[in-house]
This record gives sequence, structure tokens and C-alpha cells, in this order.
Amino acid sequence: MSRLQKLTEQATRGLARRSSRRSFLGLIGAAIGGSAASIPLLPVARASAPAGDSGVPAQSTGNPEDPGNPASCDYWRYCGIDGFLCSCCGGTANSCPPGTEMSPLTWVGTCRNPADGMNYIISYNDCCGKSSCGRCMCNRNEDDRPVYRPNLNNDIDWCMGTSTNVYNCSTAVILGLATE
Repeated sequence: MSRLQKLTEQATRGLARRSSRRSFLGLIGAAIGGSAASIPLLPVARASAPAGDSGVPAQSTGNPEDPGNPASCDYWRYCGIDGFLCSCCGGTANSCPPGTEMSPLTWVGTCRNPADGMNYIISYNDCCGKSSCGRCMCNRNEDDRPVYRPNLNNDIDWCMGTSTNVYNCSTAVILGLATE
């Protein structure tokens, strides 16, 4: 046998002694799964979107009492949000994208509406059932509290209580006027 063949045989036998077929198959599966996750499935045309961080066209609620762009992290309702904005993912500030369901569990915050100067109670509901949207990440912690106050903490996966706990995006639903 040639020297290269002996070296290859020794390396192969050593590898076989140190690993199992299951671990090898696990590594192959992880490599295939990881490469599939990093390859985009469909091309995305962003030429029509104005310049900005999100790549989503500017939106408006159309209501002078509810000013701002729901596809922007600066929108007044998002003062306590942490996650991807549903308004960038096929839903709205109030509703989930198709194919997802709104979690019945929520965290709450109080945000000031610049149009009327009043404070409103906002329910931040996660939409669950599809993998993360990955667009318009927004992390504002103006009303965030420690985890021992879970209803006021935005770092928890709130998809509990749905058919699947896979997180997609977050909404900001107005519950009512905050009283002092």
C-alpha cells in the first residue's frame, strides 16, 4: 500500500473509533438544515420601497387621531414592543398575518398618543404559527419591567396558549384610555 493510502486508512479508522453513525447523520442533517435556512426561497423586489431601514413602503393609518407609520419602530403605539412588526409581515398593527394566530396571552404598556396627548393602554400580542418574519425588528423598552412582573415584560415568548409556540411577529392593540 502506498503511504497516502495508509494515512487515509488510519485517519478513517480513527474517526470511526471516536464517532458513531448517529452523530455523523446528525451532523449531516444539521449541515443540510442550516444551509437550507440560509438560502432565500424566493427573490424579493425592494426597488419600489423608499430608502429606509425596513425596506417596507411607508404606511399611514389614514386617521389623524392615530398618526404615524405602523411599519416604523417610531410609531407611537410601539413604545413597549419587542419583536418583528406585524405591519411589515403581512398583518397590521392590530391584526396578525394570514396563517398565524394571535396569542391570548399578552404583555401591556402605556403609550402617549402625540395627536391628543393622552396615554393609552396597549396590548402587545404575539402572532404565532409561522417562523419568524425577520422584517422590521423593533425593541423598545419604555414600559418594560423585570421578568418577575411577567405581564409587563416584553422578553418572554408569549405564544403559549396557541396551537404552536412558534413566534412570527407582534401587534400593538389599543385597549383603552389609561387613567391616572
